[in-house]
Amino acid sequence: MGLPDAQRAVAAGLLWHLRVLAGWLPPGGARLLVPLAAGFEIANVVSRLPAPEGRRTEAPEPYRLGALETAWHRLERAGTLAELRAALAASSWGDPGGDTPWALVTGMRMAAARRTAVSVAPARRWAQGRAVLLTARELFVHHRSLTESVRRDAARLLGARASAASSYREFRDSLPSAARWVLADIDEPGELWRAEARWWRTVQTEGAAMLRQGRYGPAVVVGAVALLSVDAWRVRAALESAARGGRPGEAFDALA
Repeated sequence: MGLPDAQRAVAAGLLWHLRVLAGWLPPGGARLLVPLAAGFEIANVVSRLPAPEGRRTEAPEPYRLGALETAWHRLERAGTLAELRAALAASSWGDPGGDTPWALVTGMRMAAARRTAVSVAPARRWAQGRAVLLTARELFVHHRSLTESVRRDAARLLGARASAASSYREFRDSLPSAARWVLADIDEPGELWRAEARWWRTVQTEGAAMLRQGRYGPAVVVGAVALLSVDAWRVRAALESAARGGRPGEAFDALA
């Protein structure tokens, strides 16, 4: 098994655990997990997008989402990018603002952050952090303008000033206090990988605290999802490190 297949198997294992957890919840409780599992539906959409010019790839089998699906049964039937955008717009995902591969994926990722912040109160802080990372990467690493719908979602999570910032420093300084922690001491866009590692460590620490409370309710469920997800992220990172020769360094230290 090569690296991509091994990493995908780890992700599929995480999804299976989330589906089992959803089955243990009281009736209707699975709805809490749907926004948290949105990344798997995004991955299914990505696998259906046209491959970059000159590169042929065989699409993997889609992740089997079960009760954690948002709109995959409709998205799967879309035959063109325009139809995919229309299917998204008619669902809880909302209109991504364009029908290019980039617009579709970026729109879904920001919508996932928005849906999590609205529907999963214990994970709102993490959702804001994901919105910070996504916005900063698109604007100041890839230098791409956000579609109107993505900018609107970013403004809901981060404020209008941050979503309209013209420089990285202005963006960082305009963030609301609840989201500023993600970019603390990150002085330039090239260091955003460190901010992402911090985001994962924060999810681990806060998720573990939710579990330790030992009380019935949404927080303990979200805490379990957090720790399962962090474990999967670290295993995937370890597999990639091993595939590259297993030499430790600054990046590996940040992950660990």
